[in-house]
Amino acid sequence: MTPPALAEQPLLGCLVAVTADRRREDLAALLRRRGARVLEAPTLKLVPLEDDAELRAATRACIESPPDYVVATTGRGWRGWISAAEGWGDARELQSALAAAIVVSRGPKATGAVRASGLREQFSAESELCSEVLAWLRTQDVRGKRIAVQQYGAVDPTVDCDLATELRDEGAEVVAVPVYRWDPPDDRAAVERLIEAIEKREVHAVAFTSAPGVSALLEAAEARDPGAGAQRLLEALRTDVIAACVGPVCAKPLQDRGVPTVRPERSRLGALVAELCVAVPQKIRREIPAEDGRTLTIQGSAILVREEPVILPPVVAAVLAELALRPGWVVSRTELLRRVWRSRGAGIGGTAASVRDQHIVESTIARLRTALGEDADLVRTVTKRGYRLAVTPSGS
Repeated sequence: MTPPALAEQPLLGCLVAVTADRRREDLAALLRRRGARVLEAPTLKLVPLEDDAELRAATRACIESPPDYVVATTGRGWRGWISAAEGWGDARELQSALAAAIVVSRGPKATGAVRASGLREQFSAESELCSEVLAWLRTQDVRGKRIAVQQYGAVDPTVDCDLATELRDEGAEVVAVPVYRWDPPDDRAAVERLIEAIEKREVHAVAFTSAPGVSALLEAAEARDPGAGAQRLLEALRTDVIAACVGPVCAKPLQDRGVPTVRPERSRLGALVAELCVAVPQKIRREIPAEDGRTLTIQGSAILVREEPVILPPVVAAVLAELALRPGWVVSRTELLRRVWRSRGAGIGGTAASVRDQHIVESTIARLRTALGEDADLVRTVTKRGYRLAVTPSGS
């Protein structure tokens, strides 16, 4: 049975990374509300193009030679386009030009934005995939037709499909409407910290909300250590760190590289967080029966023996996690030093532990017992050997 505290906050004790720039605060707030600690590290910055000459040129091209079809790929992008046209004084002319076109939308968000602008779509891709939009347009015989495509931040052939290129190959005349672009992040150091946290398995899950954001993280890892950085990151995501993606387009760059992903049926932030609330506890929560009938529940840095959870500092939580790997078995000081401190780059814990090193372990065990309070006896000292949890040894 799930402890009440974890039922109310299923991500308690978990560290979840947020890679989004757009709506980052919304996603972080949803995660914190469910108990998670959040590491914010946008891998890209989304830059609106309201003053961009390329966007204005595309807008004038649509006004002066109205398209036969217009494709809305994102709700935000469509609203940004209409807003920019209003700022230039071109909104009425653009509205008139688009009203004469057949409007196609990529999913409900784009559809909502189209309708809010006073237009009506003839087709909407329920899957939210550009490939579904492309398949429908191919049934319309678009050869020689003029099609305006509102782009979605980056052209990446590995992400679903490059709609503009595919339509040109079909013989259509395409007007690309670039409403925003991706730039490097403002805080590159935060991305570096995220990569290191993933590689060290300190992060339990990474939430992705765009395919370009995924690609940017992999590129940053490779730039950090050419030839090996991206592979180390991918290995962590394949094994220990959950990759949660808002939808199939976002997930594709990871799935193409053999990374399993968690994603909701509907591409919404709330649904993404709901999936994390199930997937993360399933992967990391441990319930260990003690020798006297108590149950020790461990989830990340959170530990519960009674009703109230205790949140442990990172190093103390790491020591507990090592003791819990083989419940009831003795773990030596030297092993704890090697697995906890050396793995964190502390530079201690060689083959033989020094007096100073032993004191570090002893003081951390003392902090763990203090955190456990009246359940401190669950952590036992085995003289001259090390420490163990007071449970029946697994596999004995």
